[in-house]
Formats: sequence, C-alpha cells, structure tokens
Amino acid sequence: MYPVIMNLSTRFRSFIFLLSFLLTGLAGYSQSKTATLQDVAFMQGHWLGTFNGGPIEAFWAAPAGDNLTGFMRMMKEEKVTMYEMLVFEQTVDGPIVLVKHFKPGLIAVEEKEISDRYKFIEAKKGQALFEKQDGSVRIIYEKRSENQLVIQRGNQKDGKWVFADLFVFNRVK
Repeated sequence: MYPVIMNLSTRFRSFIFLLSFLLTGLAGYSQSKTATLQDVAFMQGHWLGTFNGGPIEAFWAAPAGDNLTGFMRMMKEEKVTMYEMLVFEQTVDGPIVLVKHFKPGLIAVEEKEISDRYKFIEAKKGQALFEKQDGSVRIIYEKRSENQLVIQRGNQKDGKWVFADLFVFNRVK
C-alpha cells in the first residue's frame, strides 16, 4: 500500500507543479500591462524636419487625462501645404490615434465626422506601433535619440510589413 501512496504523492506533486506553472503563466498574462499614453509620451516636444521640399514642424503636448495631442504643419516656399491634427486617446484596449488633415484655409480633407483611426499594436521603449483601422497601413513612432523623432509608414509587400521613414524630426532647442 505504501508504494501506491508514494505513487499518488509523486503524481500529486507533478500535478501541483504543473498547476502552479500554468497559474503563474496565466497570472502573468492576466496582469499584462495594457498600453497607455505613457507609451507614446516620448514624442513630447517641438520637432522640425523636411518633407517634400519644405519644412515640416511638429508639436506634441504631454499626456493629460485621457489624451495626448499634437499637430504638424507642412510648408513649401513659405506657404502652408497641409496641417495635420493628431490625437492619441486612451481606450480600454490601449491608445488609438485619430488623425485629421487640413488644406490651407483650414479646409478638412476628410469628411466632417471622419478621421483616420489607428489602433495600438505594440510598444517598447521609445517606440510605438499602430495600424490603420482598415489594416492597410502601419505607423511606427520612434524616438531614435534624445533629439531625433522618426515616423515610419509601413505597407504589406509579399506578405511582410515593409517600413520606410516618412518624417524625420530633430528636436527644436
């Protein structure tokens, strides 16, 4: 009878070990951090770059409440070519990005009630990845150094995401 008890004890110990392993893994999973606006706070500041033959300037406010707000202006030959308003809003699933474009005269490019929407995919230190709601485009916001911020645009090519620098900014001091 003693070997049966030992055998049960061994099985029981194995069961407990497996159960604790699974519960530890599940506990880590359930406690995994949902992305927050702090994951994109690295963008804060005043940034300047060039795009399409002219300057592009971006301003990003610090996160406040449930949002982080920014805007860009693109110019060529001392005249504005485009304004872009960007709002990162916190949701239960992580931040989303809402983007609205305006022509000179503050004429909206998108319909009145429409904005481009990007859902959060992942973040790591100094970098955040978002995907357009229709899945056609991915955007990476990346702080490459203390004084450089890059926005990359990605598209699918041969079943893989291929990214290229869209805007390269340097911090305005």
